[in-house]
Amino acid sequence: MSNTDLLKSKIDNFINAKEKNKHLNCITCDLSTAALENIKLLDEEAPLFGKTFAIKDNIHIKGSPTTCASQILNNHNSIYNATVIDRIQGAGGSILAKTNLDEFAMGSSNEHSIYGPCRNPINDEYVCGGSSGGSAAAVSADIVDIALGSDTGGSVRQPASFCGVIGFKPTYGRVSRFGLTAFASSFDQIGIFSKSIENVISTFESISGYDENDTTTSKINVENFIYSSDDAAKLTIGIPKQYVPDSIDPEIKDSLLSMKSFLKKHNFEIKEIDLPFTDKSIPTYYILTTAEAASNLSRYDGVRYGLREKGSNVSEMYKRTRTNGFGEEVKRRIILGTFVLSSGYYDDYYNKALKIRRLIKNDFNRVFQDVDLILTPTSPFPPFKIGEKKEPIEMYLSDIYTVPMSLAGLPAINIPSGSTKLGLPIGLQLTANQFKENNIFNLTNFIMKNYS
Repeated sequence: MSNTDLLKSKIDNFINAKEKNKHLNCITCDLSTAALENIKLLDEEAPLFGKTFAIKDNIHIKGSPTTCASQILNNHNSIYNATVIDRIQGAGGSILAKTNLDEFAMGSSNEHSIYGPCRNPINDEYVCGGSSGGSAAAVSADIVDIALGSDTGGSVRQPASFCGVIGFKPTYGRVSRFGLTAFASSFDQIGIFSKSIENVISTFESISGYDENDTTTSKINVENFIYSSDDAAKLTIGIPKQYVPDSIDPEIKDSLLSMKSFLKKHNFEIKEIDLPFTDKSIPTYYILTTAEAASNLSRYDGVRYGLREKGSNVSEMYKRTRTNGFGEEVKRRIILGTFVLSSGYYDDYYNKALKIRRLIKNDFNRVFQDVDLILTPTSPFPPFKIGEKKEPIEMYLSDIYTVPMSLAGLPAINIPSGSTKLGLPIGLQLTANQFKENNIFNLTNFIMKNYS
């Protein structure tokens, strides 16, 4: 059977797997017909040929819906490709679907969506994490090989942890955001899901690099990764004392200690490190991201595109459109962001948060003088049941271990590291200094090959 025939067979299997896992509610749009038609245009020698992809439904694919799981964009079709889409297709990848998410990528459980909640493939009574839950679930359920999501404060790493797959967030500016619907522009970064670290690396190398359409992308060269167990063994690993509090779920703590013991057994140098501003991360993150969201989402006003409600005047039309078009979580964040940017509160909240962000980044700069990687839990608790967490603050705290890395713009990865007594996945997070993705790839390769 030729490589092309094998790919056609995989696309046929996708259709069956999608139907079999329909109850998970992870797919929002089936693009497999177009993928079949495009096979003849793909280069069989390209690095991603034969790999199947799903794309979070806040990343634009020309001619397909991009709804951001929001009523306000429910009938919106994209008129251009995101840079990452062009690069995947240019590298031979086949895009088969768009995936479910929390509305405008605002959430940690994938329960805030016009499509309804996305379910965890390990146990469908539980959430799959968010906001990129549909992408994590599609990989976990073997519907596709690889999926893209977006990570603002943990929205790739946390659902990867909940679904038992690898979830990688590159350095901010390493991958173009052109064509990614903005939530918080100084945080957003496109990330990658797969069960295979090799798939993550080949996708990263295919989609990363400078893009003239995104002025925040870096011109620093992306070095091809070659695994070396000798190089991996030279890496020094830090564990922050602030990330192992008494309140952490005991099974998460046991998983971290087990990984620590494994690394010590293989003669890795482990150091306790201090990140004193960790407890300021969540309030800093929610002040800054809601402010940016309030600005970014002001474009959805019923005038240019998306939903438009009738009103007796322009002001009433704006009000009705945004009231009916946005969900409760999105409205909550817009209101909070508008407040912290308002006259009289800007200096007390937004300006102070910017200063704390700088201090958090300084913390990381200091510890990376002594260590190459930081090992932490990905989430303070395992997946929870759908509908279990009602309080917004309780939900926001689920990102306590992923938000600091986003504030500092650092690359980080979730690695599956076992399961709870109930069989629910546990993930651990590795973080490197900016543009040191290959350090992450080296240790992840070592762990995936040797840890059990």
